[in-house]
Amino acid sequence: MTPALELRDVGKNFTMHLQGGMQLAVVAGVTFSVRAGECVVLAGPSGAGKSSILKMIFGNYRCDQGQILIRDGASNFDIAGATPRQMLTLRNTSIGYVSQFLRAVPRVPTIDVVAEPLIVCGEPREAAQAKAAAMLHRLNIRDALLQLPPATFSGGEQQRVNIARGFLPDLPVLLLDEPTASLDADNRAVVEDLIKEKKQHGTAIVAVVHDENVRDAIADRVIEVAQFAAAA
Repeated sequence: MTPALELRDVGKNFTMHLQGGMQLAVVAGVTFSVRAGECVVLAGPSGAGKSSILKMIFGNYRCDQGQILIRDGASNFDIAGATPRQMLTLRNTSIGYVSQFLRAVPRVPTIDVVAEPLIVCGEPREAAQAKAAAMLHRLNIRDALLQLPPATFSGGEQQRVNIARGFLPDLPVLLLDEPTASLDADNRAVVEDLIKEKKQHGTAIVAVVHDENVRDAIADRVIEVAQFAAAA
């Protein structure tokens, strides 16, 4: 079966402009694939490059070498060579992302923050808001909060809004960066169920999860990122 996502010999360096342009190597030779309906968890200590790998897949970071191939119909598209416009299209049609922190336009109601990805793709606003409300209810966000901006919420509530926004679209690939880190046990269980449902619907998932119990509940495979440590 052709992978939904494949990384081939991917590497990343950071240029330290305040240190005379010194190159800081992060990862090298990153190679793995993810099938539709599979969850691959990236494991390793802080600073190993797990989040950097997710950001390269999502196009927030440029990779300095290698290929990042995402299934696009009958062919593969190389994210490593994508233009900014192409990445914006992919984010609407192919790649979802739940980051560690919610970034939302100030003063926009929570219901609209979550519904936005569906509206951008052409879904009528009322239908998108109904789906957003259902997802927020599932994540235990009260009705009284739906018309308030999420900047006024607690850290755990903001993360649940972030999760709702990322999980709502039905996209082939989903990236998760510590989605349960700020959550209590009940809401962690909800997120685990959401991940299992995405897998059943054929979504290919790449996740960074430090909680071993969550990792055991969702992972089909665990990849140790330490093997991709760049040479000093």
